[in-house]
Amino acid sequence: MLEFIQGYYAYIFLATAFTIGLYGMMVKQNLMKKVLGMSIVAATTIMFWIVGAYKEGAGVTVLDPRFGVEDPGMYLNPLPHTLMLTAIVVAVVTLGVALALLIGIYREYKTLDEPTLLERMK
Repeated sequence: MLEFIQGYYAYIFLATAFTIGLYGMMVKQNLMKKVLGMSIVAATTIMFWIVGAYKEGAGVTVLDPRFGVEDPGMYLNPLPHTLMLTAIVVAVVTLGVALALLIGIYREYKTLDEPTLLERMK
């Protein structure tokens, strides 16, 4: 059991953080907490892909004389990292837009509590 935890501790941590973020998005009534949960879910998803693309002992995708060209498995695949760089930009923009909307909602209705907000919108 301890070997399993040592081998997959990053995935266990990410699953726990993802669950916390999902809980914040689904259960909390405050819109700010929902946005923070969304941010945690996005960050853990990005980290999951980066951790999954990691290879022990592998190098960057620039020709390294130590590895040569005979064993391409010794190089990291740049595609997951490139895609996650795009995902980071999208996550930051999404977070910024969500926070701007929250500011607008608070200025208009003086609350971020979802049930209270729904009552005031009627």
